[in-house]
Amino acid sequence: MAKRVLVVEDNELNLKLFCDLLRAHDFATEPVRDGREAVEKARAFAPDLIVMDIQLPHVSGLELIEQIKRDAELQATPIMAVTAYAGREDEDRIRAAGADAYVSKPISVARFVGEVSALL
Repeated sequence: MAKRVLVVEDNELNLKLFCDLLRAHDFATEPVRDGREAVEKARAFAPDLIVMDIQLPHVSGLELIEQIKRDAELQATPIMAVTAYAGREDEDRIRAAGADAYVSKPISVARFVGEVSALL
């Protein structure tokens, strides 16, 4: 059975790119455009991995990562943060929130797929 990846990304082009890449590597994907729906969708989809944009409208990806890591149902699910924030402090902050991996935008396809594979 295919591994399941929840993709939380508000930018349509990035969302399509991430989902297409993951599907091309035989992952089942569930796209989430609105971060306010991310936790509920994660509970319903039961993903093996969550790909999380950090810059989202309404709620930040950092807040969502912290919320997911406090959730008994979801806390063991690995999270890969994907963001345009590329500074060392940004990565430290994202990892401190609970992200298991970090990929900066624009993404390297090989690095993106490699990080996903490493987490699963």
